[in-house]
Amino acid sequence: MASLRRSLFRVLTRPPPISPFRVSSVSRFSSVDVNLSDEEGKRRLFNRLLYRSRQRGFLELDLVLGNWVEENIRSLDELRIRALVDVLDLENPDLWKWLTGQEHPPEAVSNNPVFSAVRAKVTNNLNKAAPESRAAPGQPWVRGWDDKRGKDGPMYGNQ
Repeated sequence: MASLRRSLFRVLTRPPPISPFRVSSVSRFSSVDVNLSDEEGKRRLFNRLLYRSRQRGFLELDLVLGNWVEENIRSLDELRIRALVDVLDLENPDLWKWLTGQEHPPEAVSNNPVFSAVRAKVTNNLNKAAPESRAAPGQPWVRGWDDKRGKDGPMYGNQ
Protein backbone atom coordinates (compact mmCIF):
# COMPACT_ATOMS: atom_id res chain seq x y z
CA MET A 1 0.00 0.00 0.00
CA ALA A 2 2.86 2.36 0.81
CA SER A 3 4.46 1.79 -2.60
CA LEU A 4 1.14 2.60 -4.28
CA ARG A 5 0.93 5.87 -2.33
CA ARG A 6 4.53 6.76 -3.24
CA SER A 7 3.96 6.11 -6.94
CA LEU A 8 0.72 8.11 -6.94
CA PHE A 9 2.47 10.95 -5.13
CA ARG A 10 5.25 10.97 -7.76
CA VAL A 11 2.75 11.03 -10.61
CA LEU A 12 0.59 13.75 -9.06
CA THR A 13 3.47 16.04 -8.08
CA ARG A 14 5.28 15.77 -11.40
CA PRO A 15 5.02 18.97 -13.46
CA PRO A 16 2.94 18.68 -16.64
CA PRO A 17 4.94 18.00 -19.82
CA ILE A 18 5.62 20.93 -22.13
CA SER A 19 3.97 20.66 -25.52
CA PRO A 20 6.53 20.41 -28.35
CA PHE A 21 4.58 22.95 -30.43
CA ARG A 22 3.76 25.62 -27.87
CA VAL A 23 5.93 27.17 -25.23
CA SER A 24 4.37 30.17 -23.46
CA SER A 25 1.86 30.64 -26.30
CA VAL A 26 4.54 31.15 -28.95
CA SER A 27 4.60 28.76 -31.86
CA ARG A 28 7.61 26.49 -32.06
CA PHE A 29 7.97 27.40 -35.71
CA SER A 30 7.76 31.16 -35.18
CA SER A 31 10.91 31.15 -33.07
CA VAL A 32 12.83 28.77 -35.36
CA ASP A 33 15.04 30.33 -37.99
CA VAL A 34 13.66 29.27 -41.36
CA ASN A 35 16.77 28.44 -43.32
CA LEU A 36 16.00 27.05 -46.75
CA SER A 37 19.62 26.57 -47.83
CA ASP A 38 20.09 23.28 -45.93
CA GLU A 39 18.28 20.53 -47.85
CA GLU A 40 17.76 18.25 -44.83
CA GLY A 41 16.42 21.09 -42.67
CA LYS A 42 14.20 22.24 -45.53
CA ARG A 43 12.80 18.72 -45.99
CA ARG A 44 12.06 18.40 -42.26
CA LEU A 45 10.39 21.81 -42.10
CA PHE A 46 8.23 21.04 -45.14
CA ASN A 47 7.21 17.68 -43.67
CA ARG A 48 6.29 19.28 -40.33
CA LEU A 49 4.23 21.99 -41.99
CA LEU A 50 2.50 19.48 -44.25
CA TYR A 51 1.68 17.31 -41.24
CA ARG A 52 0.32 20.29 -39.29
CA SER A 53 -1.85 21.30 -42.22
CA ARG A 54 -3.31 17.80 -42.65
CA GLN A 55 -3.80 16.86 -38.99
CA ARG A 56 -5.77 19.77 -37.52
CA GLY A 57 -8.65 17.67 -36.18
CA PHE A 58 -11.18 19.54 -38.34
CA LEU A 59 -11.83 17.44 -41.44
CA GLU A 60 -12.73 20.30 -43.76
CA LEU A 61 -9.58 22.23 -42.86
CA ASP A 62 -7.48 19.06 -43.08
CA LEU A 63 -8.61 18.70 -46.68
CA VAL A 64 -8.44 22.36 -47.70
CA LEU A 65 -5.15 23.28 -46.01
CA GLY A 66 -3.49 19.91 -46.55
CA ASN A 67 -4.13 19.96 -50.28
CA TRP A 68 -3.10 23.60 -50.65
CA VAL A 69 0.13 23.11 -48.70
CA GLU A 70 0.97 19.91 -50.59
CA GLU A 71 0.52 21.71 -53.92
CA ASN A 72 2.38 24.90 -52.98
CA ILE A 73 4.97 24.24 -50.24
CA ARG A 74 7.86 23.69 -52.65
CA SER A 75 7.35 27.09 -54.31
CA LEU A 76 7.12 29.14 -51.08
CA ASP A 77 9.94 31.47 -50.10
CA GLU A 78 10.98 32.19 -46.51
CA LEU A 79 8.47 35.03 -46.06
CA ARG A 80 5.57 32.92 -47.30
CA ILE A 81 6.61 30.00 -45.09
CA ARG A 82 6.43 32.31 -42.07
CA ALA A 83 2.99 33.44 -43.31
CA LEU A 84 1.96 29.77 -43.57
CA VAL A 85 3.06 29.19 -39.98
CA ASP A 86 0.91 32.14 -38.90
CA VAL A 87 -2.10 30.63 -40.69
CA LEU A 88 -1.48 27.22 -39.11
CA ASP A 89 -1.41 28.87 -35.67
CA LEU A 90 -5.00 30.16 -36.09
CA GLU A 91 -7.87 28.43 -34.32
CA ASN A 92 -9.90 26.00 -36.45
CA PRO A 93 -13.42 27.45 -36.06
CA ASP A 94 -12.28 31.01 -36.74
CA LEU A 95 -10.12 30.01 -39.69
CA TRP A 96 -12.95 28.00 -41.25
CA LYS A 97 -15.45 30.87 -40.91
CA TRP A 98 -12.95 33.31 -42.41
CA LEU A 99 -12.03 31.03 -45.31
CA THR A 100 -15.65 30.31 -46.23
CA GLY A 101 -16.77 33.93 -45.90
CA GLN A 102 -19.13 33.37 -42.98
CA GLU A 103 -17.29 36.11 -41.06
CA HIS A 104 -14.84 38.81 -42.02
CA PRO A 105 -11.28 38.09 -40.86
CA PRO A 106 -9.22 40.63 -38.92
CA GLU A 107 -7.05 42.90 -41.03
CA ALA A 108 -3.83 41.15 -39.97
CA VAL A 109 -5.20 37.84 -41.23
CA SER A 110 -6.62 39.36 -44.43
CA ASN A 111 -3.19 40.79 -45.28
CA ASN A 112 -1.48 37.40 -44.90
CA PRO A 113 -0.50 36.24 -48.44
CA VAL A 114 -0.98 32.54 -47.67
CA PHE A 115 -4.42 33.12 -46.14
CA SER A 116 -5.40 35.15 -49.22
CA ALA A 117 -4.26 32.38 -51.55
CA VAL A 118 -6.10 29.64 -49.62
CA ARG A 119 -9.21 31.81 -49.37
CA ALA A 120 -9.14 32.44 -53.13
CA LYS A 121 -9.02 28.69 -53.76
CA VAL A 122 -11.89 28.03 -51.33
CA THR A 123 -13.97 30.85 -52.83
CA ASN A 124 -13.32 29.52 -56.34
CA ASN A 125 -14.46 26.04 -55.28
CA LEU A 126 -17.55 27.41 -53.52
CA ASN A 127 -18.51 29.42 -56.60
CA LYS A 128 -18.71 26.15 -58.56
CA ALA A 129 -21.41 24.82 -56.20
CA ALA A 130 -25.08 25.11 -57.05
CA PRO A 131 -26.58 28.37 -55.68
CA GLU A 132 -29.42 26.56 -53.89
CA SER A 133 -26.91 24.55 -51.86
CA ARG A 134 -25.33 27.70 -50.39
CA ALA A 135 -26.45 30.10 -47.72
CA ALA A 136 -26.57 33.86 -48.12
CA PRO A 137 -23.18 35.59 -47.72
CA GLY A 138 -22.34 36.27 -44.11
CA GLN A 139 -24.70 33.55 -42.84
CA PRO A 140 -23.71 30.15 -41.44
CA TRP A 141 -24.23 27.49 -44.06
CA VAL A 142 -24.02 24.36 -41.94
CA ARG A 143 -27.50 23.10 -41.16
CA GLY A 144 -28.74 20.42 -38.78
CA TRP A 145 -28.48 16.75 -39.62
CA ASP A 146 -32.25 16.25 -39.50
CA ASP A 147 -33.50 19.19 -41.52
CA LYS A 148 -37.26 19.10 -41.91
CA ARG A 149 -38.32 20.85 -45.07
CA GLY A 150 -42.00 20.08 -44.73
CA LYS A 151 -44.91 22.42 -44.45
CA ASP A 152 -45.04 22.23 -40.65
CA GLY A 153 -41.33 21.64 -39.92
CA PRO A 154 -38.71 24.24 -39.08
CA MET A 155 -36.48 25.59 -41.80
CA TYR A 156 -33.33 24.02 -40.37
CA GLY A 157 -31.74 22.78 -37.18
CA ASN A 158 -32.39 19.91 -34.83
CA GLN A 159 -35.85 21.02 -33.64
